[in-house]
Amino acid sequence: MKAFRISRYLLFTGVCLLVMFNHGLLAAENALNSFPERIVLNITQTPHNSQAITWKTRETSTYPRVQVIRAAELLNPESTSKIFSARTTAVDLDKKTTAYHHSVVLGSLEPNTLYAYRVGDDSCWSEWNQFRTASNISEPFTFLYFGDIQEQVHSMCSQIFRVALQTHPESKFWLFAGDMVNNGPDDMEWEKFFNALGWIPRTVPFVLLPGNHEYPDRRFILPKDYHITNLWRPHFTLPENGPKGLEETVFSFDYQGVCFIMLNGNEQIETQAGWLEKILSHNKQPWIIVAIHQPVYSISKRRNRTQFQEILVPIFDQFSVDLVLQGHDHGYCRTFPLKNHLQVPDGKKGTVYVISNAGPKFYPPSSRYDHLMAKTGSREMLFQSVRVDKNTLHYTTRTVTNKVYDTFEIHK
Repeated sequence: MKAFRISRYLLFTGVCLLVMFNHGLLAAENALNSFPERIVLNITQTPHNSQAITWKTRETSTYPRVQVIRAAELLNPESTSKIFSARTTAVDLDKKTTAYHHSVVLGSLEPNTLYAYRVGDDSCWSEWNQFRTASNISEPFTFLYFGDIQEQVHSMCSQIFRVALQTHPESKFWLFAGDMVNNGPDDMEWEKFFNALGWIPRTVPFVLLPGNHEYPDRRFILPKDYHITNLWRPHFTLPENGPKGLEETVFSFDYQGVCFIMLNGNEQIETQAGWLEKILSHNKQPWIIVAIHQPVYSISKRRNRTQFQEILVPIFDQFSVDLVLQGHDHGYCRTFPLKNHLQVPDGKKGTVYVISNAGPKFYPPSSRYDHLMAKTGSREMLFQSVRVDKNTLHYTTRTVTNKVYDTFEIHK
């Protein structure tokens, strides 16, 4: 009888432990499904008084929101944070899996102010992060620019991000010139992109424009099916001041004395050209920087599109664009200052065109435009810092081992 009671006790104890274990697993799974992932800050059209934030959860949230407060007041028990409700977009990844992306644009912020924020809902919050708004006047600043990442994003490109951050922790935002992944519709590739970046996009605003790998391959689809991956807009909350139908892939914003214009080299170039002329005709900033994935003067041996030379260069020349940042060719080049497809004499105004590559995929450069080039190269993983300081633009390219690869200045 005693042995029977002991056995019954052990059985009861085992059942209780199993129930507790399963309950713990269920609670952990629910917490994981509600946990904010892929948190990213994006630039807005008015970065001096607003900030865009996007994140993902594996399950829908009852009341997704952002809690924000001046960082200096975070530990003050008498201070009150502001709450901004999020907009949720459900994305079907396959027949069994749906992801939920939440986006907020924080408005009515103060210029040049450090804020703390967290995202989530009552069931699960992220950690507190910080961002600083831009100044509302022309002040010196630095931003970083990356060419194609595309392949071995997590295993190899993590290095370039970490070196870039360590070298320039003061950078105000990071600009990606397309092809962040190899297959834009594959959510797992975006997972690797965010894993490679770690917590960086939670504290440094990102400016992204699409490359051809954020679109389907034209060779295998009908023209009517050619559009940007349906994962682009749920992941990123970018300005919507571009041409109709191209919002968040074509846009402009002003940042402390610089007019930035992001173009989409994949479609509707003529439409963008008309929009570009309108934006530049109303520009009041002393500096103009344009970014587009596909290059104007290609260094690839495999291709040589001249459409951009015919459509975009006359506009760049007319409005004295200072710098054009590009990718696509998996190599590096920097032109002399150019106007009307020719090198300008020393001291004369021209546009500098740069192509760069951040990832480990390389193409050998062509000599087609050698007469226009100040430097060409390949087989390097690179990142660029651009500092605008009053009448001088300082540009430096560094390798993944943090060696200076190229440098130049533009003076006004």
